[in-house]
Amino acid sequence: MIRFEHVFKRYPERGDALSDVTFQLDEGEMVFLTGHSGAGKSTLLRLIGLLERPSRGQVIVNGRNLASLPRRKIPFHRREVGMIFQDHRLLADRSIFDNVALPLVVSGLSHKEIGRRVRAALDQVGLLKRERALPVALSGGEQQRVGIARAVVARPPLLLADEPTGNLDPDLSREIFQLFERFHHVGVTLIIATHDIGLIRVTRHRTFTLSEGRLIDDTGAA
Repeated sequence: MIRFEHVFKRYPERGDALSDVTFQLDEGEMVFLTGHSGAGKSTLLRLIGLLERPSRGQVIVNGRNLASLPRRKIPFHRREVGMIFQDHRLLADRSIFDNVALPLVVSGLSHKEIGRRVRAALDQVGLLKRERALPVALSGGEQQRVGIARAVVARPPLLLADEPTGNLDPDLSREIFQLFERFHHVGVTLIIATHDIGLIRVTRHRTFTLSEGRLIDDTGAA
């Protein structure tokens, strides 16, 4: 499903963020991405989500070479990728329902279908009864779950999570990882960038380790 072939990403102001990264990820896999701050984890996810393009090499997702994908096809690609961020990126003046509905509104779905999908997504993350609340009324863990609901509401086959539990305590972190396990069990492909080595060891999934922009370890599930 995802293939990196000798991928480099260079920024003029700080040099190579990724250097000669090569790997293959099959459909339905759940992989953790770890490494020190600045190792290149966020850059790797941004290349898959087509928020950036590689400087050299090929990034292939679902048979599409993202390095040369025409601009007009970028929105179609992004609809197949759900992205979850550490800082939630919720609209403070919109209800939880409206925040989660946003990707569907952009896609032009009917009001009836939007309502059905949003409530299903909120139910998955345990927030169906909070749909009319504003983000400020929710805890940090609840806001992160809203971000997850927004990422999955369009039913993308691929989820990317960038330090999704970085601001959460251990108990809330475990809850978020349990949600990811549920998505994995129904066939969603996941790449989760995290520093939480303890949770990685408990889940025992494949793990990529980056250092100075290089993939130094690819550990298979035990």
